[in-house]
Amino acid sequence: MGAGHGHGGATGHAGGKHRWRLAVAFGMVASFFIVELVFGILSGSLALISDAGHMAADVVALGAALVATKIASRPDTTGRRTFGSYRAEVFASGLSVLLMLGVAVYVVVEALRRMGERVEVQTGTMMVVGAIGLGINVVSIFMLRAGASESLNVRGAYLEVVADAAGSVGVIVAGLLVVLTGDGWWDTVVALAIGIFVAVRAVGLGRQVLAVLGQHAPADLDVDKVAADLAGIAGVGDVHDLHAWTLTSGMHVATAHLLLVAGADSATVLREAQRILRTDFGMEHATLQVEAATDRSCHELNW
Repeated sequence: MGAGHGHGGATGHAGGKHRWRLAVAFGMVASFFIVELVFGILSGSLALISDAGHMAADVVALGAALVATKIASRPDTTGRRTFGSYRAEVFASGLSVLLMLGVAVYVVVEALRRMGERVEVQTGTMMVVGAIGLGINVVSIFMLRAGASESLNVRGAYLEVVADAAGSVGVIVAGLLVVLTGDGWWDTVVALAIGIFVAVRAVGLGRQVLAVLGQHAPADLDVDKVAADLAGIAGVGDVHDLHAWTLTSGMHVATAHLLLVAGADSATVLREAQRILRTDFGMEHATLQVEAATDRSCHELNW
């Protein structure tokens, strides 16, 4: 029997050349979150408060991306973290999910409580703060867009900011509707819409987090095709104990046993299998074990 593995860099995380973009965006969004929350409370605008909660989730997402780029490049000095510390991003995303759900629940409950009440909001403050927030989000979008196509981590932060820009537009629209109709109820309606939007996004992100922690196969990976392609390599008679999972966003890992036919060269088979997994399925790290046809010491696991 023999084993081999292939591995590459932490391509799923924002590299050093994009770290400064994340840092600047984080600084702008974090600063404005405080401003928006304060003025949301002072103006009585539930739409502003709900968007501030959404922006708080963005702060966590951007912060997680920054931490991930730092931790990903930090060597393990304990000898215990054999897979490194890449899962830090997943745990931070889980925290973001809890925060977003908390914000969504608060906004929806507060919006329902306000139903039937006459609500007075300071529309001038509301629209000015919403416009400033939109401006900051647009700047952040342009800054992060360059790295979104290269790093899934940066792309996640990019999509968070895009979604928050939509929330800022909602705040402005709510202010305009209140001005045009004279009815503060529109602020509550828009806040409720933002709250539901945040909850839906939180559930979607939460499912991804649970899938990673549950070591599910990547959603875009056809495991049967992986097995078929490996089995199609010259010299491979059978493939078993194939496992594929996600270590963190953009970093897929696989293990498998390859049963060789008589006379097959194990080194050649390993190189071709690693090439297929790397180039065709984006798996930078794969651990493969080859077994001779006459070797009966390894048996397929039942899980």
